[in-house]
Amino acid sequence: MMVKQHMLFTLYSICGIVLKDILAVSVAATKNKLRGAQGQFPIVQNMTVTEGGIVNLTCRVEHNDNTSLQWSNPAQQTLFFGDKKALRDNRIELVRATSQELTISISEVTLADEGMYTCSLFTMPVKTAKAFLTVLGMPKKPEINGLTKPVMEGDQITLTCVTSGSKPAADVRWFKNEKEVKGAKEVNASGKTFTVKSSLQLQVNRHDDGVAYTCRVDHMALTATHEETTQVLEVHYAPYVEIKHSIPAPLEGQYLKLECVPHGNPSPDPVLWTKDGGELPDLDRVIVEGRELTFMALNKTDNGTYRCEATNHLGTSHAEYKLVVKDAPTTSSPSTTSPAPTLPDTTGPLDSKHLNSAVTGNRGTVQPHCPSSFSS
Repeated sequence: MMVKQHMLFTLYSICGIVLKDILAVSVAATKNKLRGAQGQFPIVQNMTVTEGGIVNLTCRVEHNDNTSLQWSNPAQQTLFFGDKKALRDNRIELVRATSQELTISISEVTLADEGMYTCSLFTMPVKTAKAFLTVLGMPKKPEINGLTKPVMEGDQITLTCVTSGSKPAADVRWFKNEKEVKGAKEVNASGKTFTVKSSLQLQVNRHDDGVAYTCRVDHMALTATHEETTQVLEVHYAPYVEIKHSIPAPLEGQYLKLECVPHGNPSPDPVLWTKDGGELPDLDRVIVEGRELTFMALNKTDNGTYRCEATNHLGTSHAEYKLVVKDAPTTSSPSTTSPAPTLPDTTGPLDSKHLNSAVTGNRGTVQPHCPSSFSS
């Protein structure tokens, strides 16, 4: 009897230990599960997209036990619950849905899509993460106002460059033939976008004729290039004239060309040549072709003051050239005749010096003449 009781006690003890271990394992597993759920948080990222573009919103969890993920828009409307679409918007599509990730895409993004998007992990309690979607407004091509063609020399004009639709406000710069010049900038808000205006004041002169003024717009939405508009100034001004000559010091018999070069807008054409206030003489020898006056062979009768005159509807101008023809240099050839030899005078008395000398000429040696009274 005693042995039987002892066996029963041992059996109950063993079963109690096993049951206790089972309960401990179960409690530990439950605690681990709760701890794992409490340690899970959705992971999201802020995004930036240009108006009209497409953007992906991704929500991830590292370890999920099949708990559902959900995306909501800034108005707290559910977009997707797992792989189930909740909002009727054809621009919003599912990209990927798993127990650890929910990615959706929004196409043809508008400025109204900007805001805070929420990813929810439906644990107990629900855990959320927020991602801000920034939408960039694309600036429109700039327009330049205030330019009329043509502009008269001396006028003061104001060029104004305007671009709208940018978000944030665009940067507007002026260039004069690719060299940057400073303008006065003004920024105005219009809803979520901005209108940017830049003004440039100019005192126009003849050197501005043909100058290109460019308004350039830079913005973070213009990643690869920039928007710009160019206007070229057309300045009308009275003429001025200069005369160019082909040789610096004209000589008699030389060829000479005088060219009348007028500058003005509109171009002053044709030009008028005169000499000493009157008409050109001897047109057979002096040739007039357009703006050129040509002397085929100069002589001193060509001397005088030549005048070129040019006119357009804004005025008249002239230039003068004083022609002085100089003598051509003369060169004399050297003489080849040898001077004749000088003979001694034989009419006077001779001294010993004359008797002992010989004079050499072109015909050989000449002996001195001896009077007959001298003996040999």
